[in-house]
Amino acid sequence: MVVRLAVAWATVAAFAVFGGGWLGGLDAPLVAAGLFVWLFSVILWSAFGVVHEAEELADRLGEPYGTLILTLSIVVIEVALVAAVMLGAKAAPTLGRDTMFAVIMIVMNGLVGVGLILGGLRHHRQNYNLDGAGAYLAAIIPLTTIALIIPNFTTSTPDGSLTAFQAVAFSVLTVVLYGIFLLLQTGRHSDFFTDFVKPGAVAPEAAIAHPDAGRGAILRHAGLLLVSLLPIVLLSKSLAAILDHGIKALGAPSALGGVIIAAIVFTPEGISAIKAIRRDQLQRAINLCLGAVTSTVGLTVPAVLAIGLISGQRVVLGLAPAEMAVLAMTLLLSVITFSRQGTTVLEGAVHLVVFLTYLTLIFSP
Repeated sequence: MVVRLAVAWATVAAFAVFGGGWLGGLDAPLVAAGLFVWLFSVILWSAFGVVHEAEELADRLGEPYGTLILTLSIVVIEVALVAAVMLGAKAAPTLGRDTMFAVIMIVMNGLVGVGLILGGLRHHRQNYNLDGAGAYLAAIIPLTTIALIIPNFTTSTPDGSLTAFQAVAFSVLTVVLYGIFLLLQTGRHSDFFTDFVKPGAVAPEAAIAHPDAGRGAILRHAGLLLVSLLPIVLLSKSLAAILDHGIKALGAPSALGGVIIAAIVFTPEGISAIKAIRRDQLQRAINLCLGAVTSTVGLTVPAVLAIGLISGQRVVLGLAPAEMAVLAMTLLLSVITFSRQGTTVLEGAVHLVVFLTYLTLIFSP
């Protein structure tokens, strides 16, 4: 951890002093590639640090608070990266949409698909708390529909963007819905997001034998989480400039930027979810995956729309017709997958096929 923090903060200092000159030389391919690999590696390594500290907090706080802290930390990283690109020299009206859609596809199809296949091969059939999965999907379906589908069918704008009134109204609605979900998750229905305690098993709260020492450990890990998170936010603007320049220079699809940001943000959390599945902790993996999608849409939509309103940029949220079909298929498939107790390899294979379909459409829309 010490080495990771030292490297991250040294990189922050280096870019604070020399970053202007380095970013001015992006026309040289080797310079651009070297800077991208450097920043990508440091940010990804720091993200692993954030996940590690969040997992330490999860062990002490229990579910659902542990995974909630992790998903909120990851969303902060995502919003910082998206905001850095949007506020850069080149306008990116579809970046927020592309990033949110990439997160949904990577998590709900790619990660869920691989996880269920690995879990099914190792444990044959895995069980989880059906109420929790249902609560996640009850929030995800309206959040994604409001954010990514409805803008295509409004008559005030013709291009999937929103009027100022619609942007404010949709932001308020998504924040309110996400807030209600958080109250349910952390309040009277927190048991929806935990495994059923078997007879004779020890409840997670019993793991902390000395409350004072437990509070000290919680504060220490919370502090380490913050100092691991801050370099990512500070370096996001430089990475965004390189990413924007590289996509333009290579003539790559603009949606690729959202995929790269989503991959940076969710790789550590994805590895954590896969580890949980291999340990037969499917409920924790579901909390990580579906919680990440819920937090991403619930918090990224108002953040992106607020940036657009403040900066005067046009923000396009509506998906293309083929992407709407893939999203609808993903939501329907997720309802089927998580509507019955237990999962098998079959569900994982189907989700993975949908994810590969999404990747195909990026390069051949």
